[in-house]
Amino acid sequence: MALTDTFVRQVKPTGKANGDKYADGAGMYLLVKTAGKYWRMDYTFAGKRKTLALGTYPEVSLAKARDRRAAARELLADGTDPSAAKREEKRARADAAANTFEAVAREWLGKTAAKRASGTQLKVKTWLEKDAFPFIGKMPMSTIGPRDILERVVRKLEARGAIDTAHRVKQLCGQVFRFAVVSGLAERDVTADLSEALASKATRHFAAITEPKRVGDLMRSIHAYSGHPTTVAALKLSPLLFVRPGELRTAEWAEIDLDAAEWRIAGSKMKMKVDHVVPLATQAVEILRNLHPITGHGRFVFPSIRTGERPMSENTINAALRGMGYSAEVHTAHGFRATARTIMDEVLGERVDFIEHQLSHMVRDTNGRAYNRTAHLPARREMMQRWADYLDKLRIGADLIPLKPRQMT
Repeated sequence: MALTDTFVRQVKPTGKANGDKYADGAGMYLLVKTAGKYWRMDYTFAGKRKTLALGTYPEVSLAKARDRRAAARELLADGTDPSAAKREEKRARADAAANTFEAVAREWLGKTAAKRASGTQLKVKTWLEKDAFPFIGKMPMSTIGPRDILERVVRKLEARGAIDTAHRVKQLCGQVFRFAVVSGLAERDVTADLSEALASKATRHFAAITEPKRVGDLMRSIHAYSGHPTTVAALKLSPLLFVRPGELRTAEWAEIDLDAAEWRIAGSKMKMKVDHVVPLATQAVEILRNLHPITGHGRFVFPSIRTGERPMSENTINAALRGMGYSAEVHTAHGFRATARTIMDEVLGERVDFIEHQLSHMVRDTNGRAYNRTAHLPARREMMQRWADYLDKLRIGADLIPLKPRQMT
C-alpha cells in the first residue's frame, strides 16, 4: 500500500537500532530513525543489490521523492546506474562551484600578469573587482550566457555613462572566457555574441594645452599649487618628464639614480614592453631630492596617502588639475605628452625621432630595427634639459617668443 502525506508527517521512530522501513512501491521506502526520516530506493544493477538515497524528509516531500524514484527508474531502463549518475552530478556541481567567474578570472589575472605593466595589471584587476565580480563573480562559468554579461555587467556601466569602461570590461570578460575555453572550463566565449549590442564608443582624445603662452599659465598654476607634497612633486614632474601617467605614479626609488640624473624603467612596466630611460634635467633632480626625505624610505616615489604600500591613485594628477580650474576638456595628465610633442617639434625644433624615442614610442633605424633604450641618450639628455629650461622661461614669462629651430641633422 502506498504511503500518504499524513502518514509520513505523523509516523514516529520506534527505537529500533536500524530504524523502521515503510514501503511506497517500486523499491522506494521511508526509513524512520531517531535522527530523522530518510527516503531510500533499493534496486538491482549489473546483478548487484544497491540502495539510492533520495533525500531527507521534510526537505524532500513524498511527491518529490517519487519524482526522483521515477528519474532513477528511467536511468535504469537506459542501462545507467542511478548511484553513479548521482555521484557524477555531485562532482559536476562541485566543479561548477569551484570554477566561478571570479575564481577563473583571478587565475587568469595571475597567469597573464607578466604580459602587463604593473599599472595596467592593477587597472584590469580593479575593473573586474568593481564592475564584474559583484554581478557575475559567483556564477559558474558553465552557467553564464551572453545576456548575463549584457544585462548584469555591460548595461549597468552604460547606464552610468561609462561607455568606454563598458567596452573594456566586456573585452576583459571575453579574455577570461577564452582562457576558460582553453582550460576546459567553458565551451565558448559567450561575449562574442555581444559585438553589436554595446553602445558606440566615442573616439578618445586626451585634451592638452599646446600653445606656449597658455602653457606658461599652466606652469604658473602648477607651481602655485599647495596640495600634498607628493602630489605637488608629481604635478611638477609631469610636464618635465612627459611619461605616461601610469608610469609616473608607479615610479620606484630603486629605478632612479639622482647622481646619474636618470630614471630607468623596466620593460615590464612600459606599454611597449621595452626598457626605457628618462634623462632627468636639473629641475627634475631638484624636485626628487626635495621629495626623497618624505617618501625615500619606501618603495614608491609617489605612494598612496592612505597606505605607503601602493602608488598614488591614477586620478590624483587629474584631480589636482581640476582643482586648479583645468577641466578634462582643456588639459589632462596624459595631455602633458601632447604638450611636449607639439612644442618640442613645432617651436623648439627638436629632432622628431629623439622626441618619439623619449615618448617611449617605437622608433626604428633605417634598417627597420628598433632602437635600444640607450640610443641617442646624450643627445636626449641635452634635449630634456632644453625642454625644462624652456618651461621655466614660459613660467616666468621671459620667453614667449618661440626659439629659433636648430638645424636638423
